[in-house]
Amino acid sequence: MTNITLDSLRKYCGQKPGSAETFPFGEQTLVFKVMGKMYALTDINSSELSVNLKCDPDWAMILREHYSAVKPGYHMNKRHWNTVTIDGSVPEDEFWEMVDHSYNLVVKGLKKADRQILTGM
Repeated sequence: MTNITLDSLRKYCGQKPGSAETFPFGEQTLVFKVMGKMYALTDINSSELSVNLKCDPDWAMILREHYSAVKPGYHMNKRHWNTVTIDGSVPEDEFWEMVDHSYNLVVKGLKKADRQILTGM
């Protein structure tokens, strides 16, 4: 059993500096962005919660080998994105670490000026 819910995901992502909830692909797909760049996506109407997260390609492969709930990113670049199904098989602390990793990867790729804006928040 897991305590990870859509509400807890929204709360967790909402606490990250510069994070914003958007619906650029329609009212069903919730996209979390930092400074306009995606770091997490989820289908808010799905019966089973899953989240697409950006991931370092090497770590993505390790996670996919270790957890059956981690697959190549659905409708995403399969090298750089994972889809994590929230079924209780991935420990909560590791899931939140994946969210942090995704956010941090995107922040690292931002323009220097945008990173500076974030650190001032």
